[in-house]
Amino acid sequence: MRFTGTDTYVATDDLKLAVNAAITLQRPLLIKGEPGTGKTMLAEEIAKGLQMPLLQWHIKSTTKAQQGLYEYDAVSRLRDSQLGDARVQAIENYIIRGVLWQAFTAETPVVLLIDEIDKADIEFPNDLLRELDRMEFHVYETRETVKAVHRPVVVITSNNEKELPDAFLRRCFFHYIKFPDKETMQRIVDVHYPGIKKTLVREAMESFYQVRELPGLKKKPSTSELLDWLKLLMAEDIPPEALRSKDDKTVIPPLHGALLKNEQDVHLFERLIFMARHNR
Repeated sequence: MRFTGTDTYVATDDLKLAVNAAITLQRPLLIKGEPGTGKTMLAEEIAKGLQMPLLQWHIKSTTKAQQGLYEYDAVSRLRDSQLGDARVQAIENYIIRGVLWQAFTAETPVVLLIDEIDKADIEFPNDLLRELDRMEFHVYETRETVKAVHRPVVVITSNNEKELPDAFLRRCFFHYIKFPDKETMQRIVDVHYPGIKKTLVREAMESFYQVRELPGLKKKPSTSELLDWLKLLMAEDIPPEALRSKDDKTVIPPLHGALLKNEQDVHLFERLIFMARHNR
């Protein structure tokens, strides 16, 4: 198995190298990077590129590691026992299989996405160490051990909201998705909007990177936000020259709400532009 990218996802050489290294080592691929750089989409494209099914486990602040393995529905069993349901005699009727159980018992190899692992409790990664390492776990209620029929390709994403434990990191292959440079970003835009005007892209990207470079910006616009902005510019038929003033100075871009997502950043941008004009 080798991942070489897909027609709908621009994977840099170092990213493809990281994916294939994780597959070779049979270790989870831990992906970090700014929000909006395509971390979650990477798992989808790996599944597409390797022609494997994709199983997704999106982590929330309340998610527990046990939920990925299985859950025992004791409440339903108690209710059925009060109603005299014969199903209560078999406890396995009340075992709800989690995403890891589904991945381990799948008939063919799958790609397993554990998305935004850093949202959960700090102990969450450690609670999965044994299962991800040995590819098995024990079901205490039925006294059975579930072992992986095929080792899944595990992709774990993190937005760096919390530090992950060293013991967990040691078992992963790590890759940080750098924010795309202009050349890579051009390729990404070409994939999503193959017929877009080159002049519009050139002016839009110039404005986009200027916004990202503003000192003191609370939230820098991401790749996905640039794509949304370009979609709006095309839909509203905004001319390329509207993105730059006649005297070649920076202007507040039209539809900037697709790029700047809080009032502090909008005010900062307006203030810096006013100062720049005043000083010239």
